[in-house]
Amino acid sequence: MGKERIAFIGTGVMGASIVKHLLQNGHEVTVYTRTKEKAEPLIVLGASWASSPAEAFKDKDIALTMVGYPADVEEVYFGENGLFQTAEAGNIVIDMTTSEPTIAKKIYAHAQTLGVEALDAPVSGGDVGAQNGTLSIMVGGDQMTFNRAVPVLQQFGANIVYQGEAGAGQHAKMCNQIVIASGMIGVCESLAYGLKAGLDLSTVLQSISSGAAGSWSLSNLAPRMIKEDYAPGFYIKHFVKDMKIALDESKKMGISLPGLALAYEMYEKLIEAGYGENGTQALLTYYK
Repeated sequence: MGKERIAFIGTGVMGASIVKHLLQNGHEVTVYTRTKEKAEPLIVLGASWASSPAEAFKDKDIALTMVGYPADVEEVYFGENGLFQTAEAGNIVIDMTTSEPTIAKKIYAHAQTLGVEALDAPVSGGDVGAQNGTLSIMVGGDQMTFNRAVPVLQQFGANIVYQGEAGAGQHAKMCNQIVIASGMIGVCESLAYGLKAGLDLSTVLQSISSGAAGSWSLSNLAPRMIKEDYAPGFYIKHFVKDMKIALDESKKMGISLPGLALAYEMYEKLIEAGYGENGTQALLTYYK
């Protein structure tokens, strides 16, 4: 896959960094986001602007989408000005939103009727992973489509794994979010304990980050917690959405996930307290 004509829908915290990688690697990128002002820095770097997803995808090869909620995904693909209005046979659509597996399957099925290939490819790694081009990408769909898309995904991903049929990428992302949800409780309780014990938390991290307790959250988010830096690498409001999807899916499968349920309850309280626009590391405020 050489230099592609790409439509990118949703230039938020992570999406903007992904677009920068695509531009730096010589791809022609047209962007759409609800607020054009958010896309201005990308336009300055060479991206084109479109007034709708349909316009952005017209005469393009690939569409990448990264929006907020499942309802947004539905609108971006199936709406009056959605991608499927201008999709052409041979195109590829790749949804990187963390969304519902059933929507991924719906997109795949409709794409098939148009001769379009579809992948669900949610990512993990937060703002740092997007900036560094080291995201983990979990992909569902047809293997041949995955093989075609890998060269583009490699522009911003370092760990790109094919998970299986349509929807499998979203299920894998739920596994990822379940680990993070419970892990964030552990990170916050560790810092709360260390603080109460009168320890220097930065010194504590030097010891525990590289031991058996080590994790991405401990290495990347705990330092932000210590500085009371709650700027979003990943919004609490979106994390709550992800946990709700995982809880709903687990209920459908007949399994109980009490750790996830506890994390969901705690983050819900933070949203009620007005922290929805903060990063997930703001969970520490629950303990303060």
